[in-house]
Amino acid sequence: MLDVGNKSPEEAVGADAPAVGIPAPASAPEASGAPDAAGTGAPAGLAPAPLRPYLIVAGVLCALYFLYSWVQYAHFRTPSWDLGIFGQSVRAYAEFRAPIVDIKGPGFPILGDHFSPVTALLAPLYWIWPSPVALLFAQAALFAASSVVVGRTAQQVLGSRAAGLGLAIAYGLSWGLQEAVKSDFHEIAFAVPLLALTCRALILGRWSLAASWAIPLILVKEDMGLTVAMVGAVLFLKGSRRLGAALAAFGVAAFALTVLVLIPAASSLGQYDYWSKIEKTGEGADTSFGQIVGDALASGDRWEMVFYLLAITGFLALRSPLVLLVLPTLGWRFLSQDPNHWGMLWHYSAILMPVVFLALVDGARAVRTSPRAWLVSYGRVVVPVATAVALALAAHLPLRELTKPETYRADARVAQARAALAAVPEGASVETDVSLLAHLTADHRVYWAGTSQDVDPDYLVYDLRGWSQHASDPELLASQLHPRARYELTHRSDGFAVLKRR
Repeated sequence: MLDVGNKSPEEAVGADAPAVGIPAPASAPEASGAPDAAGTGAPAGLAPAPLRPYLIVAGVLCALYFLYSWVQYAHFRTPSWDLGIFGQSVRAYAEFRAPIVDIKGPGFPILGDHFSPVTALLAPLYWIWPSPVALLFAQAALFAASSVVVGRTAQQVLGSRAAGLGLAIAYGLSWGLQEAVKSDFHEIAFAVPLLALTCRALILGRWSLAASWAIPLILVKEDMGLTVAMVGAVLFLKGSRRLGAALAAFGVAAFALTVLVLIPAASSLGQYDYWSKIEKTGEGADTSFGQIVGDALASGDRWEMVFYLLAITGFLALRSPLVLLVLPTLGWRFLSQDPNHWGMLWHYSAILMPVVFLALVDGARAVRTSPRAWLVSYGRVVVPVATAVALALAAHLPLRELTKPETYRADARVAQARAALAAVPEGASVETDVSLLAHLTADHRVYWAGTSQDVDPDYLVYDLRGWSQHASDPELLASQLHPRARYELTHRSDGFAVLKRR
């Protein structure tokens, strides 16, 4: 179904009637490379797309993303330890220290876990706003900014503001982005706008610009090198063979260098630890390649995720070669033995959203000259259909919680958590559980209770829900986890206990 011959600079829109409400653009997409004039004009051959309406949409989306993230943080509903990890690493960058993340283990260098030096760009924001909440805001802004790219590209290519604004909203409310917002902050926040800009450049035929936007992806996360290589493959298919081949080789080399050399060199383990996600089952047993492939192909969760990924584009993304960019991410997720990677939850699908939505734009343009009348007719309605589908799905996604009064209501547990935090002096070293990690990283040296047995911090703060068998005697728990030190109870509530080293 891929329309590999859809070469943007040379393509001329045929004589087919334009879609209802979507006038046909001029005879050729952007080729001159001239920027928009003050954000209101249009490059040669493209419909005009004023910037202001998309900035308003992005502002609303940013506010919704950040409000959800902030309420979740303020009410101690953090779903994992990741916000604490990134908070600790960005604080280190902001203080011009090596990115050591004690939450992963005492003295653990975070670049030996995932290779994401791009997060150092958040250091200036952290100087102004030294809190993990700053990371949540940065992610909200990056996600929202990518909606501007998606929406304006849709309007310029398809020639309709309704299509552009509709797709910007559909994209901004897509399940991949909403689940990423729910999962707190992750480094892939940087990849989302970079991929949107890469896909835009590919659609508009700006081959060198596409490569320029793709190359920084290798600094976002180690697996992004394979996505860069796939951008090179798309360039090759579209006719830019020399640049495409060079970019593909660069992407593969960057991936190999990162996972085989850089990460093992930085890691205290001396290897890329995430190979085990493929090589071993969830129970730690070795598995064969045949079993891996067989399990992947037979997995309902994996295929359900792919179905919804394409369904939000009315499956018309399959008409664009841009859809090839999802294959590296889908590939490692299919091969992974970790169930968290398979379905629609967590943040793993966020980087796929700009790809499939802009592939939809490319596909809608491509089918206008199709000899199949039914496909031309479908192309005329697919954008409003995709928008309607996204809005319908949004009623069952995380942001819907913002419409419920109980979302903002603080219960007794929130007050207990705040009291426990207040009982730990600023600057002290502290061991705690997932629910409190991020809240302590800005002004404490923080360890996680699951990885800190080799050190004896100044304070221990336990969420007693996770230690129900020891809830009646936190001091006994402390003596079992830290037999070399003695701790005394200094604060206690129904939900939390704070102990100080004697």
